[in-house]
Amino acid sequence: MASMSDEVRRAVVAALQRLADSPNFRDRADAGRALASFADMPEAQQPLQQFLLDVADTFVTRATAEALLRREDATGLAAVASALTSADDNHADWIHTAVRDVFMIYADKRDAAVRTCDAMIEGPDLPLRRGVAQLRDMLIEINPVLHPVGEN
Repeated sequence: MASMSDEVRRAVVAALQRLADSPNFRDRADAGRALASFADMPEAQQPLQQFLLDVADTFVTRATAEALLRREDATGLAAVASALTSADDNHADWIHTAVRDVFMIYADKRDAAVRTCDAMIEGPDLPLRRGVAQLRDMLIEINPVLHPVGEN
């Protein structure tokens, strides 16, 4: 039986999904950012991909990708990697910008994301593995500003 919080979470995801059709890019970007918090829910996957590959404004792409990457977990990384599998060059560039923006400061956060990608790259889903490999390449080319003490 679904709990009250599960029902409320599904209602929130449904409301955010309705913003995917908003003509206002700010509405779509806000919805993409908020929906990233619910990325672990199966019903959030399709709308997140729609926001990541927004046909009208790549600001929505960048905002959604940043929010997913800031989760610092496999769910967020997998959603971004999945979008990379079908992104055109323009969307891929903005996703790349989001990756740099999120992971350029702390080496330990970048390294943890690389390790998560390494684990996901062995998965059974070939298109996702390609996206994860792309994302991993983006991560390893970053030279973060701050490294743990004692690391060069």
